[in-house]
Amino acid sequence: MNRSLLPYIVLFTGVLIVSAASILIRYAQAAGVPSLSIAAWRLALAALLLTPLAWFRAGPELRSLGRRDLLLGVASGTFLALHFASWISSLAYTSVASSVALVTTNPLWVGLASLLFFRERLGWRTLLGIAATFVGTVFIGLSDQMSSSAPDPALGNTLALVGAITVSGYLLIGRDLRRRLSVLAYIYVVYSTAAVVLVLWALAARQPLFGFPPYAYLLLLGLAIGPQLLGHTAFNYALSALSATFIAVAILGEPVGSALLAFVVFGERFAPLQLAGFVLLLAGIVMASQEEARRAAPVTS
Repeated sequence: MNRSLLPYIVLFTGVLIVSAASILIRYAQAAGVPSLSIAAWRLALAALLLTPLAWFRAGPELRSLGRRDLLLGVASGTFLALHFASWISSLAYTSVASSVALVTTNPLWVGLASLLFFRERLGWRTLLGIAATFVGTVFIGLSDQMSSSAPDPALGNTLALVGAITVSGYLLIGRDLRRRLSVLAYIYVVYSTAAVVLVLWALAARQPLFGFPPYAYLLLLGLAIGPQLLGHTAFNYALSALSATFIAVAILGEPVGSALLAFVVFGERFAPLQLAGFVLLLAGIVMASQEEARRAAPVTS
């Protein structure tokens, strides 16, 4: 195999794997697993599977972690927990296509947060992206209200947007923390924190963590190994050889792949206004991703 093609193949495979997450979640929900329990199991299994590798390869780094970086890691993991809790819950109320498209609007929220909290000026790409995404979101919302057969598309779409906003907090903190930590040490702290938060949240909400059919646990394991570990690891691997802009744009294949899988598996079709909203949404995210990648500083591998 031509080694120059390997990063592209890995990235494409990662997008395909992550695209399957919403389908696995839908099947887990149909098996009677509550959304909070799905999120808790996904992160708990991922953290457990990472533990031997993290302590073997990054043990000294983890043991020497300073208080400030540890607190930042906990904050990042808490945002990630909120992201998964809200986004996974959204799939019970709205279409897969709408949920995944809206949750990938995070480059826009990162841009707005940079303006509000860090006083960074927004480039013209981000401003155009915000405008296009706003119109696209309105189109999707109107289309879902008029034609969707989902239980509560307004609630589901709102939860998906909350998922986008909270994952932006995770990314903003991570952008700073990853300058000092290796990827393995960083994701171990973040995934472990998110797992603890979600398990405690599920218990406080009286959501069961056990008593599901055996195949439900296979779905949960698939979520942890596939989208959570292999999918995101593929993105991090590709980042060492490809530009951040190219990867950010390539990851936009996730809502497309998820929508196509939902069409094949669940028969979810596109309404014309919804399709127009997707096009505007993806165009807006492309523009915002280019601006965010241009601003981002390089991080350690």
